[in-house]
Amino acid sequence: MGTRRASADDLASVGFTIVRCGLATNILWIGALKFKQYEVQNDEPLVTSSPLFSRLRQKLGAQKLNRLIGITEITVGSLIAAKPFAPRASAIGSLGAAGMFLTTLSFLFTTPEAREEGQGIFSISQLGQFLLKDTVLLGAALLTAAESLRAARPADRPQTLSPRQWGGGKAAEPRRASVWNVVRRCPTSAR
Repeated sequence: MGTRRASADDLASVGFTIVRCGLATNILWIGALKFKQYEVQNDEPLVTSSPLFSRLRQKLGAQKLNRLIGITEITVGSLIAAKPFAPRASAIGSLGAAGMFLTTLSFLFTTPEAREEGQGIFSISQLGQFLLKDTVLLGAALLTAAESLRAARPADRPQTLSPRQWGGGKAAEPRRASVWNVVRRCPTSAR
């Protein structure tokens, strides 16, 4: 039974690594493409129909807006990839990616080209299908954020104790472990 648990844990570890690397690679690559003229043209229907981005486009112009988006994506992708060195920064990057994907998912509702006209609400176009895949990337961003936050926790951080561990019986809420609670539970000879 221990081998099965180890195999499942190993599989989860490999899966998380692939999710993190894939997420960072996708965001970095797409961010780098924002500096290409064809990408400015591809983003035009999305940008012009979005209430937020259409205002930014008016102020900055299409090319500068795409470059700003590209710089943001490259920054977010780099932060996600930095988990082994800076887990807190990686968590911030993952949460930033979650925000990006929520933004792109909003284009499903603001961009007329995302739907097949006259086919009903659930008939999305090729552009809509492209946008819909961001639900999976949103989930990946949230998973990598959680994993990074777990890695950023100091090893000596107090953990929540169960009522049985602190001797509280049927208490409604477990108390947080503190140095005083731990010392108080130690035998006198250990003090």
